[in-house]
Parts: sequence; C-alpha cells; structure tokens
Amino acid sequence: MVSKQKQVIDLSKPIVVDGTKMIAGRVASNVAKLLRKGNRVSIINCDKIMISGKKSSIVGEYEDFLKIHSIIHPQHGPFHPRRPDTMMKRMIRGMLPKEKPSKKTDLARLRTYIGVPKETKGFEPIQFEKAKITKVSSKYTTMAELSRYIGGTNF
Repeated sequence: MVSKQKQVIDLSKPIVVDGTKMIAGRVASNVAKLLRKGNRVSIINCDKIMISGKKSSIVGEYEDFLKIHSIIHPQHGPFHPRRPDTMMKRMIRGMLPKEKPSKKTDLARLRTYIGVPKETKGFEPIQFEKAKITKVSSKYTTMAELSRYIGGTNF
C-alpha cells in the first residue's frame, strides 16, 4: 500500500505567471484557483496576454461595456479598467466567489504588472499548459491592442 503525501506549498514565495501568448480567460481561472488555495500570485507581461476572437468584435463589445455608467452622474461609477494589468485584475476578481469575506484577502495576494518589474526578476515564471494559444496568433488580440483602442493610458 502506497501512502499519499500532500504536496507542500510554500506560501511565503509568490508564484510568478508569465502571460506571454496565453489566453486571458484561462489564465484568470487558473490564477483564481491558486488564490483560493492561499498562494501569492504575480502576473507579469499582462500586455501580451491574448483574447480570442476578431479584433473588431472584441473592441466593439468592450466599447459597449464602457457606456455603462451612472444615470445620475458618470463620476459616481462604475469605473471600467482600460490598462491591461487592471483589466486582468478585474477578470480574476469576477472569477472569485462573490459572497465570501475571503474574496478581499484573495485579491490582496494578487499582483499584476505590465512588463517584468524588479521584484519578480529573481523568480522563475511559469506558464499554464492549457492556457497557451494553439491556433495562429492572427486570430487573437493582445490586451495592449485592446487598451490602445479603448483609450488606455500609455504604458
């Protein structure tokens, strides 16, 4: 009889995920699972994460999403992210359970970056196999392109 040993996860070290040429939704769901387990996660190269579909339809859907605002006064929200790192953080926030108090602590353990910052240079970045793009990259739009079309700030 073989005994099953639990895998020991070091919660003090952050898991660094490289988003280069990976599908946004699959990255977000995998990162949400890691956050629920109690890991600290940093996503680098958020501007190179891909969204599948035609560029015109993706931009059109996001522009429709940006038109949602307060009837009384637009400054009252809701506020829509326009930079790739904040878009990714918003996607992951939507994949965490809504009615749990742990959602706030899970999001506190998440860091998203455009490019590779100094804090993550010492860590080995990982990529999720199921999140990598398999088709021709012309069928995808990067988060940086989407950000440029919807009026994101220069990064």
